[in-house]
Formats: sequence, structure tokens, C-alpha cells
Amino acid sequence: MTIFPTLKKHRFFSALRLTGRCWGARWSALALILTLGLARGQAGGVDAAPADAWPMYRGTASLTGVSNSKLSASLKPLWTFKAEEGIHSTAAIGGGKVYVGCDDGNLYALDFKTGKKQWAFATEDMVESSPLVHDGRVYFGSSDGFVYALTAKDGKLLWKFETEDRVLSAPNLFQPSGGGTKPALIVGSYDFRLYSLDLETGKSNWHYETANYINGSPAVSSGRTAFGGCDAVLHVIQLAEGKKEKQIDAEAYIIGSAAVVDDMAYIGHYENEFLCIDINAGKIAWKYKDRAFAYISSPAVTADRVVVGCRDKRLHCLDRKSGKRLWAFRTRGKVDSSPVVADGKVVVGSDDGSLYLVSLADGKKLWSYEVGEPIIAAPAVANGVVIVGAEDGRVHAFGPAK
Repeated sequence: MTIFPTLKKHRFFSALRLTGRCWGARWSALALILTLGLARGQAGGVDAAPADAWPMYRGTASLTGVSNSKLSASLKPLWTFKAEEGIHSTAAIGGGKVYVGCDDGNLYALDFKTGKKQWAFATEDMVESSPLVHDGRVYFGSSDGFVYALTAKDGKLLWKFETEDRVLSAPNLFQPSGGGTKPALIVGSYDFRLYSLDLETGKSNWHYETANYINGSPAVSSGRTAFGGCDAVLHVIQLAEGKKEKQIDAEAYIIGSAAVVDDMAYIGHYENEFLCIDINAGKIAWKYKDRAFAYISSPAVTADRVVVGCRDKRLHCLDRKSGKRLWAFRTRGKVDSSPVVADGKVVVGSDDGSLYLVSLADGKKLWSYEVGEPIIAAPAVANGVVIVGAEDGRVHAFGPAK
């Protein structure tokens, strides 16, 4: 069920390709999700990626978009890597390497310090899925319909699992706290299914079927997951056996992924609202609506704030408890890129071709750099370095100016 196979390079679809397309569906919801920490640290009680790594999409299994890394208020270019086509995959960072998918069908491994290519693994279609680095392996999906597991050292294929449609979803990791259940890879597909795969063999433990496409990245917490698809429903299921726990109406289709903190899911949708969903109560806790522009960006969530990009060309910062706007930062293009919070700063890309660094406290611009092409992928942050891909196929690294 491939959608628009002849339009891969068409600029109109680039933002939807990043986090998943629900074009042609009546409704859609992306991954609205509970948490498990692949991250080893916390920032203000919120799961945060460790200072020296960015192991997966949004940094943590709760998709908070927060890093424990220090981040200078002024950055400079360190290196650039040029691929053949656009970059919509968010990079993963670990073990001295950067792993990133590309529309040319490759997953690239780059040296973190120099940007030099270490290896490349070719699939049969675009790699928009953001990779997961864990225990010496790299896991990711491809639009060729497969989920792949490679050795992180040299990119050798360990296994691949075939779904019945494209895999745009970034995989996540289920690590059960008790005995009796093995760790598993959790990933969604356009075949309407969420899969639990054995980490060692890639064999399916179970699959859970929805009514439409699954675009986004599922997150994991306390033995359960919550995710959405083009059916505009938040599915909450138990991960040990894949059994449904509850469903929550998201009211409109969703393009971006959610961040979930304290069983509250924070997510914007295509009908121009940003929502806070109480997962346990099964209802929307608050809504934020400013103007009639869609939210494609996935939010970053701190102890008291939510930061999200919007197609109104602005970055919005909201009070986490009430949804009241605290500030808005204006760019010159749509903000489909998902922001990252580190060291009291917010880093985000824009369709205007610039990467921005703003103050989390008041939204004032600290620094910006024009790469020249739209930045739709989300940044990755580790060891004070920002890694981000752009529409022209370049991966950029920025570090401290001093």
C-alpha cells in the first residue's frame, strides 16, 4: 500500500514524510506515548538523554526531547557530511558515531568528531525512520517495509523483519522490570500494526492491529505503551502480551509524536490545536489554540514547560500544567522540526533554512545559523554538539564557538 511512489522528491510532501503521512485518511494520530527511559539521567524530574549520547528519536523512550548535555549559547560549524538526497531522519549518537537515515535509501554511520563516513547500509527505499542505538546494535525501519538490525561497529546485517508496508516509525525498546519477559523492539508500520520483535532474532512476539496507518514512534513505560495512527485514537496496550488496555479519542489526526510525562501526553494535531491528554483518566486535560495552523512538530517537555514548533512560523512555549502560553519565538518559515531542550536552551530548525538557539526562560534568540535549505529533521544533542540534517542531504555538526 505504497502512497505517492513517484513523488519522493516532491517538496510538498517533505514535512509529512518526516513523521509519517496520513494523506488520504479520514483521520490520523501519530505516536502518543508512554515512557521508559533508555536515558540514564533526569532533568528536573523529566527523563533526559545522557550528556554524552542521543540514543534514539527525541533522546528518550518517553520522547521528552530533553538532554543533560551542556550547550553553549554560541555555536560554530564543526563539520558537514553530504548525502545524495534529503535527510528527514533524526540522528542517533552513541559510541563515537552518528547514525542517520537518508532519502537515498541508506543508513549512514559517521564519525562523531569529524563527520567522516564510517560505513553505509543500503535498503530498497527511503530511510525516514530514526535509528535506535542499543547494546552495540542499530535498529531502524525503511520505506521498503523492513525493520533492520545492524552491528553498530561495521553495519553488518544481523536480521531484518518484513512488514506489509513502509516503516516510518522510529523503534523503541521495551525492557521489562520483572522476569519471564524478554526485552523487545517496539515499532509501528503502515500496515496498521504495532510489532513486538525479539532483539536477537527479529522474530515477532506479537502484533497489535489498528484501523489505519501507524506513523510515529511508540514510547514505553511501566510495561505498557500508548500510540496513535491515522484512526485518531490513542491506543494504550500492555507490552508483555500486546493486549489492549484502553483507547482515547484524539479528536483529529496527528502528524507529530507525543511526549509523555507523569502519564500526561503532550501532542499537537493537524486541526490547529495542541493537547495535553490525561492517559489514566482517558480524556483531554487542556487545549491550546492560537491561530489556524497545524502542529507537525513533536514537543519537548521539561519539569514545568512544553515547547513545540508550529506551521505559523513560530516556536511556542506553554505552561505544562495549564497550557497557557509563556512566549513565542518567530522564524521566517514553518517550524516542523521538533525542538530539543538542553542546558536552559532550545535548539530547533525551521523551513526558512536556519537552525535557531533560543532561551528557554524568555524565548529570546541567542544564536542562529543559516544552512540554506529547510531543516525538517529534529536536532540531536550530545557532548555539547548539535547534529541535524537538512533537505539538501547535508548533515551538520555545530559545537561551542569558544
